[in-house]
Amino acid sequence: MHRADSHATGGTEPGGPGEYRSARGRSRSKLGTHSVAGQVFVWLLVVVVLLVGAALTALVLQARGYATSDAAHRTRAAAVTMAQAPTVTAALGSADPTAVLQPLALDVANKGGFDYVVIAGPDGTRYAQTAQPELIGQHLIGPYEQALKGPITTSFTAPIGRVVESSAPVTRPDGSAAGLVQVGVTVAHVSSTVSSQLPVLFGGAAAALAVSTGGAVLVRRRLRRQTHGLGPAEMTRMYEHHDAVLHAVREGVLIVGGDGRALLANDEARRLLKLPPEVEGRPITELGLDPGLAELLVSGQAATDEVHPAGDRLLAVNIRSTAPFGGGPGSVATIRDTTELRALAGQAEAARGRLQLLYDVGLRVGTTLDIVRTAQELADVTVPRFADFATVELAEAVLHGDEPLPGTGVAGGPRIRRVAAGGIREDRPFYPVGSQISPLPGTPEATAMESGRATLVADLRQAHAWRARDPQTADRILAYGVHSLISTPLEARGQPLGTVSFWRAGRSEPFGPEDVAFAEELIARAVICVDNARRYTRERRMAEALQRSLLPRGLPEQSALETAYRYLPALNRVGGDWFDVIPLPGFRVALVVGDVVGHGLHAAATMGRLRTAVLNFATLDLPPDELLARLDELVGRLDQDEAGEGEGDIEGRDEGEGERTVTGATCLYAIYDPVSGHCTMARAGHPPPALVRVDGSVEFVDLPAGPPLGVGGLPFEATELQLAPGAVLVLYTDGLVTNRDRDLEAGLATLRRSLANAHADASPEETCRAVFDALAPPRPSDDIALLVARTQLLAPDQVATWDVPADFAAVSRVRNACNDQLAAWDLEELAFTTELILSELVTNAIRYGSEPIRVRMLRDTSLVCEVSDGSSTAPHLRYADTTDEGGRGLFLVAQLAERWGTRYTARGKVIWSEQPLTAPEFRFEAMLL
Repeated sequence: MHRADSHATGGTEPGGPGEYRSARGRSRSKLGTHSVAGQVFVWLLVVVVLLVGAALTALVLQARGYATSDAAHRTRAAAVTMAQAPTVTAALGSADPTAVLQPLALDVANKGGFDYVVIAGPDGTRYAQTAQPELIGQHLIGPYEQALKGPITTSFTAPIGRVVESSAPVTRPDGSAAGLVQVGVTVAHVSSTVSSQLPVLFGGAAAALAVSTGGAVLVRRRLRRQTHGLGPAEMTRMYEHHDAVLHAVREGVLIVGGDGRALLANDEARRLLKLPPEVEGRPITELGLDPGLAELLVSGQAATDEVHPAGDRLLAVNIRSTAPFGGGPGSVATIRDTTELRALAGQAEAARGRLQLLYDVGLRVGTTLDIVRTAQELADVTVPRFADFATVELAEAVLHGDEPLPGTGVAGGPRIRRVAAGGIREDRPFYPVGSQISPLPGTPEATAMESGRATLVADLRQAHAWRARDPQTADRILAYGVHSLISTPLEARGQPLGTVSFWRAGRSEPFGPEDVAFAEELIARAVICVDNARRYTRERRMAEALQRSLLPRGLPEQSALETAYRYLPALNRVGGDWFDVIPLPGFRVALVVGDVVGHGLHAAATMGRLRTAVLNFATLDLPPDELLARLDELVGRLDQDEAGEGEGDIEGRDEGEGERTVTGATCLYAIYDPVSGHCTMARAGHPPPALVRVDGSVEFVDLPAGPPLGVGGLPFEATELQLAPGAVLVLYTDGLVTNRDRDLEAGLATLRRSLANAHADASPEETCRAVFDALAPPRPSDDIALLVARTQLLAPDQVATWDVPADFAAVSRVRNACNDQLAAWDLEELAFTTELILSELVTNAIRYGSEPIRVRMLRDTSLVCEVSDGSSTAPHLRYADTTDEGGRGLFLVAQLAERWGTRYTARGKVIWSEQPLTAPEFRFEAMLL
């Protein structure tokens, strides 16, 4: 104990007795917890507190356990006793059980000290309730069926505290359950009797703690008296420790007095400073030290890690004054040898720089998925911290996103192309970017790609194969000052993508073996980014090819609208925008523009599915709102199918691909009729179309937005417009008017201005060009689709209309009018087939339809016959037997017309047929054979 106390009060000024006298004085003046006596006192106090606390905890836990057990026994006994009482059984079978049971329950609860008593029937209906009488007649809360089979006891926490509840069944003489009795009491209520004993326990514990504390205080005082002074043995031991530490440490210690003389020097200080044997008492200036170091030691000024030479060594010197710590005037200098530390610090700094470079490679390479830019980032990040120049060569197939061809980079195989270069100077002597490199046998590139390891050429003047490939270029590179090279293969999953060459020139140290390992580690990190860019390039090319194959390659010929379009894919990703111009019966035309949410192959494939669905729905001649409803239902089914596929594995599908869903789309569908000039349109979450009227004014059609496709649950509303000839409809996707730098309102305003500034007689093609010049960004982040349509009307002499009464005799008059109209159109050769078609259609309308019946003939690029009536009954094509007298009307129409069909209107239907303006030869005769 005395020995430990001596160490605890050791002095701060080495080498002098005053240090230990000061320590003794501090021991006499103040005894803290760092002294032995203080530590013994604290230890005894902690032990006493822990023992008392453990005893009290055990008593409290025992009291709580007893309270819970006592509550369970009391409630179970009360519940079983009441359940076996004949009064309870008889009352449960009476007409008014509550009148008997409620007073009984109150009496038991009051006398037994229970918190509540509940008596209920076998169906859970309460007949008695002490705690909340208003619950009488209500059903028990929670499961109670188990209690009908036998007594049970449960414990749960309620707002009033911890509750113990016992339930017992009330049985009839025949053994059947007549009800149950529940008795509950809080543990706190029961434990009150136990808690009354706790003050006695706490008082005893407090007395024991007081006695223990008093004993600890007496022990502490005794220990302080015993350790109040230090004996000769302790002083000798302290001096021994002082000498052992002073001469054993690997740091020089030199004590200098206030007069500039050396008072003490340990062995390490003598070795580092090369001091003479007798140094104590001699002036510092006479010890042969470096003048700067000697001046620092006698100055008495504080110093921290000042470096001074001492022969072939570099010493770090720290100086502190001894006066503030109880010693006389002077200073203590500690000296360390930092010669090796400086060398290690330089190596550590180089290692830190390389680690930082590896970090920067991961941070700065691959910022985009453009393969050429990724290669350039790799060349830039390594210059000048690792090399003076860097060049990157990739296989031609890799630049297009494909896997490298077999034999890439070997002699006679596919060449590699230089795609990036970087250096400390712009006048690089190497092959320029875009040049093809032929890795001949023995060249660093060929060796690296064949072995899969980096190849070091420490002296390019000795690289004969490299010089023999192109002596003129090699001499130019050597004359420039380039002297060493590391060629590293770019390999991903065992496939050679190309090479990266690092060059050093001028006064830079030649590459060494340690640089080879670092170059391989650097490229191993960067090649992931290069391969990711290659795979992205391949995926983007595939998506673009898929997208181009799914979009219309040209607009169909039709005379209702003069159309033009523009389509601009996103710069870095393929989207799902599409457009269509669909000819409809009666020379009507449908305009479609849509946008699938998302990008990539999934969005492009979904766009193709939706475009095909729109084409198919258009053949049904559905109105816009109904077509969008059908399309919305289809998208909802696609969502369900995609979500269902994600539940299992499908061979060949990437991980996580099944979880992707369509997530919705937007669409705008419009139908224009060139006969009447009517345009009906509806949209599903798509931007509204712009309308340029004949006078040059521009407005956005007030069209109900409707929910995006796939949301479901809300109807779509159609809007009808009357368009004059020459009006222009502009349909577009949101990529045209919105981007990162422009919101929707600003984009719509710019679109309005560009349309208003266009010439009134500008063609749709010129309008497309003007809109794109004003709105299309140079690097679009989303696909852009633009469709411009100028309206046209059929001339009055191209349309013939007759009202037909519901009389079969009117059929002949229709045939005569048809012949006259065909003669006026110079189409007499179509008279026979047209008469037959109209006869059958009009006869069916009179027989199966309802008034009004109307016949309309249209002549443009073909001849269209339409018969409308007020019935919505759909015609059905039949194939009559040879013995049937009828049933061949629609069959004849289908054979004579090029196309025929039915479309429904708000007031009935229209059956139409279409014929070419030139009658085919022998068509009718061939049909009769």
